[in-house]
This record gives sequence, C-alpha cells and structure tokens, in this order.
Amino acid sequence: MQITLDIPDQYLIDESPDEFGKRIKLYAALMMFQEGSLSAGAASEFAGVDRFTFITECQQHNIPLVDSAPEALDGELKDLRRIT
Repeated sequence: MQITLDIPDQYLIDESPDEFGKRIKLYAALMMFQEGSLSAGAASEFAGVDRFTFITECQQHNIPLVDSAPEALDGELKDLRRIT
C-alpha cells in the first residue's frame, strides 16, 4: 500500500524526498512500538531497517525496549525461582 503526504518544500532542506519519507516511516515505527501497537520486530520491518538499527534508534530516542511494570517483573522473577 502506498500513502501520499503533501510536505511543504521548506521541510526538505537537507534531504531528498526519499530520505525524508524513510525518516517519517522510522519515526512512525518508533511511536507505534512505544505505544505497544507494534512489536520491535514488526516495527523494524515497518521502518525498513534491521533490528540492530531499530534498537539503536530506540536508545537514541529514549524509548525503552522493555516496558513492564515492576510488579509484573517481580511476579515473573518469583515464577522463575520456583521453576529452578
């Protein structure tokens, strides 16, 4: 599927329309990952980058890769301790 956006030329100062489009896709993927609508793998595929690049972008934009409540992590840790 293709989506067309009208972007004023003034915002394309230092990059081509193609580069700008790739950046928009990356930012959209980052936001959808952050809100939980895409997994990291799906977001990296959506953005057209490998997982390492996506993880690096998450770090640069202060987006946590794991977003679990401390209580949930405590519960998982207790479950793991029971198993071992």
